[in-house]
Amino acid sequence: MAGKETEQQEEEVLFERREHLGIVTLNRPRAVNALNAGMVKAMLQQLAAWADDDSVRTVLVRGAGDRGLCAGGDIVAIYKDMLHGGTETAEFWADEYRLNALIAGYPKPYVAFMDGLVLGGGVGVSAHGSVRVVTERTRTGMPETTIGFVPDVGGTLLLSRAPGEAGTHAALTGAHLSGADAIFLGLADSFVPSESLPALAEALESSTAADAVGRFAHAAPDSPLAAQREWIDSCYAGDDAEEIVRRLRGTGGEASAAADTIEGKSPTSVKVTLESLRRVRGLSVEHGMTLEEALDQEYRVGLRCLSGPDFREGIRAQVVDKDRNPQWKPASLAEVHASDVEAYFAPLGERELGLAVGQVQSN
Repeated sequence: MAGKETEQQEEEVLFERREHLGIVTLNRPRAVNALNAGMVKAMLQQLAAWADDDSVRTVLVRGAGDRGLCAGGDIVAIYKDMLHGGTETAEFWADEYRLNALIAGYPKPYVAFMDGLVLGGGVGVSAHGSVRVVTERTRTGMPETTIGFVPDVGGTLLLSRAPGEAGTHAALTGAHLSGADAIFLGLADSFVPSESLPALAEALESSTAADAVGRFAHAAPDSPLAAQREWIDSCYAGDDAEEIVRRLRGTGGEASAAADTIEGKSPTSVKVTLESLRRVRGLSVEHGMTLEEALDQEYRVGLRCLSGPDFREGIRAQVVDKDRNPQWKPASLAEVHASDVEAYFAPLGERELGLAVGQVQSN
């Protein structure tokens, strides 16, 4: 079986078996292992096969190279697809979100090495797992508002469940967070020094995930984000983005710096992100959402972002022209009206992703 898997593995994502361990290695180190459509499809297929294979007891996901697990989705590919009016991005997201749901419900220990950069889509293939390991090198987060987008891959659900308003702060600012912050937010479970990851991977071949991680885990450092909890909870309460910025300004210090950061993001993305978090958490509906419901909502929002101006402009400014000077439309929070935000959540009709429907049917 291992030979067949080797023959079928794709260059950009590698699969191998070592005793009772199935290993997934994201293999685009020059792109910090950014996810593309082929990688997602390959992972869906292999993880589904391993789920039904009794000889595989644990799955490990890691990144090639020394820069990180995964810097997110391949936004250059998304940009090119938008320029040509294509449908590849919508198809990519549909598969990616199915992968996120598969990982969240995986029937075996799913161990993610969240070392180095773990951003956006990288969070999607790691933080939904059952055994999430960070290191002193971890820099994670959901930086989508920087490129005129909104947290996806189930990120709205993960951040909505963080303590207090820490997830709201992380989502609106797009801040890069430490491994200790990731544990505080609920995105990770254990802290292991990066130098111990090879030995941990070897231990996973024959030991249970719990025993192996327990052997190498250390106490996590203090979380800087947790230390800021008081002003974060106070300033980010409610569902009015402009009021949040006013409170941050009035608080001063680190809070004022957060206000500066938010005002540099896409105003539409900031308001749609805030509304997404509130809907998922249950402030705008009767109860909180399941992951499948959150992914369905993120798919609606994502397709609306594809047709708006800010997503394309944000990618252009960050990674195409790299002038870091996006021209947002509208240019201020005050110009983004409630009706504009509401339109992002309208049903898609026949284009709905429908993960929650499948969930209901399977139950």
